[in-house]
Parts: sequence; C-alpha cells; structure tokens
Amino acid sequence: GVFYEVVQSFPGAEETVRVDSHVSSHRWRRHSESLKSVDTNRASMGQDSSEPGGFTDLLLEEGHDNTTQIEEDTDHNYYTSRTYGPYDSTSRDLWVNIDQMEKDKVKIHGILSNTHRQAARVNLSFDFPFYGHFLREITVATGGFIYTGEVVHRMLTATQYIAPLMANFDPSVSRNSTVRYFDNGTALVVQWDHVHLQDNYNLGSFTFQATLLNDGRIIFGYKEIPVAVTQISSTNHPVKVGLSDAFVVVHRIQQIPNVRRRTIYEYHRVELQMSKITNLSAVEMIPLPTCLQFTSCGPCVTAQIGFNCSWCSKLQRCSSGFDRHRQDWVDSGCPEESKDKICENIDTTETPPFSTTTLLTTTTKFRVLTTTRGSITSHLPTSLPTEDDTKIALHLKDNGASTDDSAAEKKGGTLHAGLIVGILVLVLIVAAAILVTVYMYHHPTSAASLFFIERRPSRWPAMKFRRGSGHPAYAEVEPVGEKEGFIVSEQC
Repeated sequence: GVFYEVVQSFPGAEETVRVDSHVSSHRWRRHSESLKSVDTNRASMGQDSSEPGGFTDLLLEEGHDNTTQIEEDTDHNYYTSRTYGPYDSTSRDLWVNIDQMEKDKVKIHGILSNTHRQAARVNLSFDFPFYGHFLREITVATGGFIYTGEVVHRMLTATQYIAPLMANFDPSVSRNSTVRYFDNGTALVVQWDHVHLQDNYNLGSFTFQATLLNDGRIIFGYKEIPVAVTQISSTNHPVKVGLSDAFVVVHRIQQIPNVRRRTIYEYHRVELQMSKITNLSAVEMIPLPTCLQFTSCGPCVTAQIGFNCSWCSKLQRCSSGFDRHRQDWVDSGCPEESKDKICENIDTTETPPFSTTTLLTTTTKFRVLTTTRGSITSHLPTSLPTEDDTKIALHLKDNGASTDDSAAEKKGGTLHAGLIVGILVLVLIVAAAILVTVYMYHHPTSAASLFFIERRPSRWPAMKFRRGSGHPAYAEVEPVGEKEGFIVSEQC
C-alpha cells in the first residue's frame, strides 16, 4: 500500500495507534481446504432486476452492435458479480449521468479535485450494507477508490475498500479533473471525472464511477478507459478492481502506557478481472446473505446460506467468527460456546431479517438477496418451522385431551392449598399461646395460673406475688424439701 493524507481529522482516530495490515490466513477461497465447512458452494440466484430510479441512461452512438455481452455470475461468497460488456443495454442503464441530476445535490469536492493522494469523509443519508455491516460514513480517495473502515489510518489502499479502479490518479495535474458525488437518499454515486495517472499523464484521462445502493448492491460504471487496465503500472501505487473487508484487533503495549497497537486483518477480498474493464462496461455486485442478518439462535444455527453460522448468547449475535466484530467474538468466549450449537427455547418461526427485493432491468432477470433492514417480501426459511413442546401441550388442552402434565398441575395445586392452610393454623396457635401467657402474667391468682403453678417443679427460688387489690404486699415463698406445694407465712 501507499500512504494517503487525510483532509480532516476524524472522531476516534488516534495518532498513537500503529496500524499493521496483514492478509488473514482465514481468507475464504473457493478451494480452501482448511475452511470447507465455511466455503460451501452457493448457486447463483436469479431474480428480476430493476433500473435504479431517476438514473439517466448513457446513450451509445448509433450504428454500434447491440449484441448482449454478459459475463456469467461469479460467486465471491459474500457477493455475486456480473460484468456487462460495452454494447449491452444493461451497462448503459447502470451508468448514472450526474450532469442531468439536480445540481444542488451534486457536490464537487474542491480539495480532492486539486490534490494527490488525499482522502475525505462523506456522510451517507442512508444505511449502506457492506459485508453485512451497516455504514453511514465512507472515505473517498483521489486514487479511484472508497475506504470503508472505521479506523482511519494512512495506508488506505491495503484493505476495506470499494475500488472501481484503484490507481495512481492525480486530479491536480489537470483543470478538468474533478471528484464529484451525488446522494439522492437511496443511492450514493461517486465519480472520478477526467483524472490522469500521475506517473503517465500521456495515457489520457479516465472517467468512472461507483454507485452504492441502500439494498447493498454496488455498481461500477466506466465511461472512459483509454488503455487496458492491465497495462497500468503498479510500481508507485496499487492497481485494484474489487472489494475488500477486514477486522481490527487491538493490542495494548505494556512498555508504553496509554498506547494501543491496532492490527488490521483482511478476511475477504473480491478481485474482478481487469481485462473486462473497458469503455462503457459495467460491473454489478449483489450482496449474499451473511450470518449477521440473523437475530436469534434458532434461525442462526439452522441457516443454510453457505457459512458456518454460530450463535453467541453473551453478545446475542450470529456470526461465522470472521467479520468486523471479530475481537468482541473472541474476547467473549464465543468460539468455545459455538461448538455446542445448542439453543435454549429455539424459535424457528422467526423470519430471517433479510428480504427479497425485485429489481428490473431492460435485458436481464436475476435474483437479488439484499441486506436491507426493512423487509419488503419475507424470504422463506430453508426448513419448515416446528412447534415446541409448550405449544403442543396447549393445543391438546384446547381439544379437551388430558395429559400427564395437566394431572401433575392439579396435584401440585392441591398440595399448594394444603400448605397455605397449615401455615394459617400454625400462626393461630402461636397467637393463642401468646395471649394466654399475657393473661396469666397479669392474673397470677386465676385458675389457669394456679393450675400451671401447682404442676411446676418443687425446687423454686423465692418468688414474689402481688396482692389482688390495694397497696402491694409481698410474701416470701420458700421451697419445702422435695414435695410439691408451698408453705406461705400467715402474713399473707
């Protein structure tokens, strides 16, 4: 990678953080032996596609052969890509003519249009799904790509990018070069207009764009490609066409307080064929379902989407273990928990949160599984839902059938009532005993008091009795041998 300067400081960016970029050993490849369980082959989906609303066609010159030139769908695990040739009508439909858009919504970035190796943050007016993660901010770079990472650093070309054509472009070498973008609430279009290569100006100007739609689709459109992309030199700058995403791992450095080292691991990359990038061609990338779309355990562990999805109860998250939340997944012990794949109170009736959206084009029909939050048409689950034991028991009770559970409930209710009655009786006995004791204390000459006194042991210490009325008079009562009863002095 090469270093890029950031136009403005970003919240959360730390100058003391060192960022290393590595290609993760877990990058998912179609023929990877170590990840066959994750790398399940997935058939391409077909469905109606629609032209983006409000997008103006780029008309070809008359007399050109309109023979359809469509490459076969290519499955990249997270995305399915389709390349359209320069004479296919769909490539014209996918190009957005910014010049005919509302001028107040089309913005020319003055700094990017007059600098080299610069990047600037652009806010989106909608949630854009990228590898299953919803983004609201992106970083546009002069080098023909968009950086999608949350951690801003200088080596933006390494990973986490959307690159219609990443190369050593320098808009400052020509007054006609601009970087423009347009957001209509459902799509963002970033266009590099008449940009030249810094190290080879004579090759001519390039004009291309990247369109990000709120349903997760990504479209690359190419208007002017003066030379074959394979001939562009990568000596001074990487040359890439495709997508990439990564996860960040934070390491604390014990020797230096308050300094953290962040390592970025690229876990997946989409590499498109550069030989297919020509004048008036287009590439459409359609997102495939990911584990992140499931919000409960049952649908997560039973999903048949080509990934080994696991549920982490601590995080309440479904994941394959490789996404932007990788560190939280590991720190919370989710890899160990995911080995069991046992769900408590599985609710298999939940509808997966991704939807099936119908998109129309003038020439082709194919199925698009989007990652939009608001479902339009619910996608049918891959397995039929089954009722749990609780629902079955309720169903039998409604039909008048008796079950062992109902008999147990009746028996338990009887025992519960008996326990309450026993407690009440015990409370009444204790209260009566207290009342009798108080009465005997205040009426020592009563029949009850004398009854208990006569039956007490003979060896008693001297006791004092209170006269029934008048001033208090006392008499000493002394024990008499081992016999019961007392001898009271005549003064009493």
